[in-house]
Amino acid sequence: MRSFFKKFFIVGAVLAVTACDNFEYHPYAADIGGETDINLKNISLISARNTRLPIRFAFITDTQTSYDELKEALKAMKRRGDIDFIVNGGDITDFGLPKEFVWFRNIMSSSGFPYVTVIGNHDTLGNGKQTYNYLFGATNYSFDVAGVHFLMLNTNALDYDYSEPIPDFDFIYEDADKVARYNGVNVDEPITHTVAVMHSRPLDGEFNNNVVRPFIDALSLFPGMGADDDVIENSADQTLEGTRRRGFCLNGHNHGLSVTNVHDRGILWHQCANMGKRVFFVVTINSDGYEIETVDF
Repeated sequence: MRSFFKKFFIVGAVLAVTACDNFEYHPYAADIGGETDINLKNISLISARNTRLPIRFAFITDTQTSYDELKEALKAMKRRGDIDFIVNGGDITDFGLPKEFVWFRNIMSSSGFPYVTVIGNHDTLGNGKQTYNYLFGATNYSFDVAGVHFLMLNTNALDYDYSEPIPDFDFIYEDADKVARYNGVNVDEPITHTVAVMHSRPLDGEFNNNVVRPFIDALSLFPGMGADDDVIENSADQTLEGTRRRGFCLNGHNHGLSVTNVHDRGILWHQCANMGKRVFFVVTINSDGYEIETVDF
């Protein structure tokens, strides 16, 4: 019996040592090299290069495991020659592993396009939250480009087990106040449009659906999103009729294309399919409104 336990201990120890190479560690222990604070750095580039409307950007989402397709999409964007920057809707990773974040970062950085991203539910797995913060920055942030306010939100409430306020209403209200103060001072060049970007939209399983109506109320505080803002009229597309002309949302998560007017409040969520389906949006914003082109590649 003693001989059996001795052999068992030795085999177990060997397996444990051998398996160490298969584990991912905390991002700081993993010694991730290369660029960090990516969102903040790229916002500076995007704002400096785009000072007047129109602006045109690509929206991609759910790129996890689709690295070859991502590379092909970036080549298709380059061939167009009209993309100013890229916005990513989250799920950079499948398992929240540091190497997955790094693969995405390296592919995007080599493209030459400045880009920003929000966090997806898959990106929160394991130590993914910490890795995302380390490489990309805060999970809620905003920036302005040529009079367009980009509101970048973490809406993955389920994966945080409701341990944090998601969506973060304090952040949203403070950001809306900041925009209002800016417009009060800069009356000649105000912020006129708002694009809210999130991974999971209201009524998704990941979203905190107890707060859908207050969330839409909060979005309505932003330029272009309010009940008194201009709406689209006489549109051939009935989905767009009566919805906000200068304010809209972009989301991913569900791996399919859709346009949703949640609770008929007049704010549209334009959902892009996952990268594995070889599709991305090209969003053009001008003084009158916006257009979204679905590109298959």
